[in-house]
Amino acid sequence: MELLEVKHIKKVYNTRLGAKQCVALSDISFEVARGEFVGIMGPSGSGKTTLLNLIASLDKPSGGEILLSGKNFSQIKNRELSKFRRENLGFVFQDFNLLDTFSIKDNILLPLVLADTPVAQMEERISPIVRELGIESLTEKFPYEVSGGEKQRAAIARAIITNPKIILADEPTGALDSKSSANLLKTFETLNKGGQTILMVTHSIDAASYASRVIFIKDGMLYNQIYKGGESRKAFRERIMTNMSLLTEGEGEDE
Repeated sequence: MELLEVKHIKKVYNTRLGAKQCVALSDISFEVARGEFVGIMGPSGSGKTTLLNLIASLDKPSGGEILLSGKNFSQIKNRELSKFRRENLGFVFQDFNLLDTFSIKDNILLPLVLADTPVAQMEERISPIVRELGIESLTEKFPYEVSGGEKQRAAIARAIITNPKIILADEPTGALDSKSSANLLKTFETLNKGGQTILMVTHSIDAASYASRVIFIKDGMLYNQIYKGGESRKAFRERIMTNMSLLTEGEGEDE
């Protein structure tokens, strides 16, 4: 059994007056194995973030099924969704989603606080994580006192402190400079080598080249997917670039 199973997912939005439907996703199916690092790419409006929101259980599909470790999302009651997310999913967003009134430490510990984790256990979990991510000296600072790269490392620490089955990252390098982006992606690479499963939506070809597989989406459908295999990151980057060029070929010609 694969860790994540996405089966014939469809998402349709109705307009305000209900006269017209917008099909964000029409038929998406793929699986993610435990320990994979999968990138999702596609043109703007292709449905990437919609798909990630469905996998994050932040929205519900109009059709199809999503299963995590064999558990069907449709069988989770609304009142149990928050607990399900905390216990199974880690989130890393482009805008960090840190609370400015909380210290870096309190931001990282928030999922454990919400889960009523004993203080001693929280301290035991956070120490090795902040040390590994190089933010041990920043824990008493507030988000507005640290750099974008440091905020994103704090967001990663918060995402992994619950030992999630999968990390869901939505354009995690979007608000970072090139050096901070490279550091973040190397962190993801290290986490993945340690067994962490990662699913990342990105528009960055360089970011996607860190993944072991890249899924391409166009017009709400799975267009193609490529595997890195044993090739170098540089060679994989070239193949990603070629696929993105084919994916966007002809776009904007009528504008």
